[in-house]
Amino acid sequence: MTIKVGDRLPEAAFKVMTADGPGELKSADLFGGKTVVLFGVPGAFTPTCHMNHLPGFIEHEETIKAKGVDTIAVVSVNDLFVMDAWSKASNANGKVTFLSDTDASFVKAAGLALDAPIFGHTRSQRFALIAKDGEITFLSIEESPGEATATGAAAVLAAL
Repeated sequence: MTIKVGDRLPEAAFKVMTADGPGELKSADLFGGKTVVLFGVPGAFTPTCHMNHLPGFIEHEETIKAKGVDTIAVVSVNDLFVMDAWSKASNANGKVTFLSDTDASFVKAAGLALDAPIFGHTRSQRFALIAKDGEITFLSIEESPGEATATGAAAVLAAL
């Protein structure tokens, strides 16, 4: 079942790149006591994700955070090395937190998994949400993974 507004986000342990190398970020640490914008993408470096979805959040990072958001994060079912390379290639360091849901456990638990045989394994649906202390206050899911309008930075800003 897909999560909805009013639900709490599922527990997760995301893989992240730290200054000391590979690390882990638990959902309680990411969402606890904070307002977080989280958006999910089918894959790092894929055309819509790389050229349309991520750039809006980087460009509008200051405006989003000025509305009371503590963290902007992107999650994808890619390994943490790919997510780290994507962060660096996008000049997003310090603006967006890149989360690796390596085994798709978070997106499956949230009901946001995308079975896409063309990718070779389960991916994330394209979504955006706002969570306050782990409770969802806004959620939008794109009907087509090739679109990034209902889940883009402009839609999130309108919801804030």
